[in-house]
Amino acid sequence: MNPAPLMLAIVMSLATLPGPARSAEPQVPVLWDSKERLPKPDLSTLPRLRFLTTTDFPPFNFIDKAGRLSGFHVDLARAICAELGIAEKCQIQALPWNELGSALNAGEGEALIAGVPATAETREKYAFSRPYLQFPARFIMKKAQAVTEPLVDKLRDKRVGVIAGSAHERVLRDYFGNLKVVTYAKPDWLNADLKDGKLDAVFGDGMRLSFWLSGTDAVGCCRFAGGPYLAPEYLGTGLAIATTPGNAALAAAFDYALHEISAKGTFAELYLRYFPVSFF
Repeated sequence: MNPAPLMLAIVMSLATLPGPARSAEPQVPVLWDSKERLPKPDLSTLPRLRFLTTTDFPPFNFIDKAGRLSGFHVDLARAICAELGIAEKCQIQALPWNELGSALNAGEGEALIAGVPATAETREKYAFSRPYLQFPARFIMKKAQAVTEPLVDKLRDKRVGVIAGSAHERVLRDYFGNLKVVTYAKPDWLNADLKDGKLDAVFGDGMRLSFWLSGTDAVGCCRFAGGPYLAPEYLGTGLAIATTPGNAALAAAFDYALHEISAKGTFAELYLRYFPVSFF
């Protein structure tokens, strides 16, 4: 298989990334076409909008030190309600993960904002908004050795670590076949070997790698190199808001609000608040 054409399908267009003069600025994912015009929904007859989430998915949803439900999803839900002009009708409630679907179907809420993946199986159970966040694969390298695109040739014969059996291992083997893949069972071992110089690079989930880069364990050793890489057929289509199958109009309303939030810069503000080391 010649990977070159397929690489174009998973690498974000470099035209969407800023030039070298702005390379130090954090990148914010933009999943919406600013020129697209979506119809503004009329939700005047909607009695209330209850978002259901969990408390165990930081930084998306968690209980803060004051005992309040907090996180990216909580603030995003509030921004959606404000954009739709129904802030006074909105509530957000946390439940155990395994109770979310039954609570939605029982009419105890109108939407799930909890990281429910939009797959062929879940689309039979829910109507989804368009994705509002995706999780790209990224390489990280020691700062002194980090290289820029194209990485396919620059990583030739280099030792690159990845979690064994993961979707990221499949992406690495299928699209970067000219490097030496080293598999690990635990992320801590993987990242430690990069920091100690036993690996040339690590390949994995950009969000999780961003947390490691900003943490104390990394001690500022490393940074992202190349990418980001989007491969929906391996990594999924990202996060979306779910509602009941018969409520496609509400899903469309979420699309409108998410588009406007992106266009007005609100999404960028929330993203950088919770992900100061951008994984894009």
